[in-house]
Amino acid sequence: MSSSTGTTGTTTVIGNIATLVTNDPSLGDGSPLGVVRDAAVVIEGDRVVWTGESSKAPATDNRVDAGGRAVLPGFVDSHSHLVFAGDRTEEFNARMSGRGYTAGGIRTTVAATRAATDEELEANLTRFLSEALRQGTTTFETKSGYGLTVADEARALRIAAAHTDEVTYLGAHVVSPEHADDPAAYVALVTGEMLDACAPHARWIDVFCEKGAFDGDQARAILTAGRAKGLHPRIHANQLSYGPGVQLAVELDAASADHCTHLTDADVDALASGDTVATLLPGAEFSTRAEWPDARRLLDAGVTVALSTDCNPGSSFTSSVPFCVALAVRDMGMTPDEAVWSATAGGAAALRRTDVGRVAPGAYADLTLLDAPSHVHLAYRPGVPLVSGVWRRGVRVV
Repeated sequence: MSSSTGTTGTTTVIGNIATLVTNDPSLGDGSPLGVVRDAAVVIEGDRVVWTGESSKAPATDNRVDAGGRAVLPGFVDSHSHLVFAGDRTEEFNARMSGRGYTAGGIRTTVAATRAATDEELEANLTRFLSEALRQGTTTFETKSGYGLTVADEARALRIAAAHTDEVTYLGAHVVSPEHADDPAAYVALVTGEMLDACAPHARWIDVFCEKGAFDGDQARAILTAGRAKGLHPRIHANQLSYGPGVQLAVELDAASADHCTHLTDADVDALASGDTVATLLPGAEFSTRAEWPDARRLLDAGVTVALSTDCNPGSSFTSSVPFCVALAVRDMGMTPDEAVWSATAGGAAALRRTDVGRVAPGAYADLTLLDAPSHVHLAYRPGVPLVSGVWRRGVRVV
């Protein structure tokens, strides 16, 4: 095989694929999913080097029989909060018994996280990563935000950076308990000493722009300071109420505005006009019994949409992208094709990546094999563990 992509080594063909989702319209049926029927994929090293019809596959060193099942890109989970300790079972139980959700419960996790050792935090993180990998997630972003001190935020990012390149500094999750009476002093800390300690370990900076957290002016100051340190903005926007988050995200060229539940027409127009991805997180609405984001409205306006888990111990304690795909189809107006695209290529766009989220020459060989003939089964058979094989960077890991 050619090594024009920079790969060298053993070649493997995965053949007898009933339905291959490439997310490259030029490789398949011309749809956004670029579907190829009766397909094969050739891997060399950690990259895809060929895709097409099985009958045209080149000779390789090894062969894997997909058994007439579907293959799609590994899921790209572009929004999670996995460095924490403890859980919030009691809060969830109370909420399901009728109490509403607010941002205040984050402080419960902050106390548990501060009390945990580095080893305990890393063990928790790797457990959730393994859980997600078994469900087809091959790329993930994760945030700090449960330390809210200089030392605790920096160690959360340091631990995360050992496991992913997509690390986000979220010192501005909520105002720390110590600064409850002086939010301005906490913003100064987040944009000063804490940012200095955290920036070397992160790629992104995020802020929870919401009533009970940070207002638009505070969020702008935080994201602008992060950008000056080389971190690119993301933002928790318009989750619990209408607010300035989405407009601010577009203004600052944030890679992603996340949640996007309460949107004005101007918000939708702004998202459609720029490169900011609307990342929808249906696990949060499921777990808080909140209003669903209107994905149909965004898609019809031409907005790029991603789907992610928002895995966190308070408002969305799921690591399952397939579950989120099923919710998006059932309750947010997405077609199965749109939901799968958003959970793969959409997530990649939210991380400004082109080397993941697709099965095309040059991309990482991150693949998910379903025990089903079509990707549609992710929504058609909700709750069923359909993922039967996962390759990450060319290595079969599940």
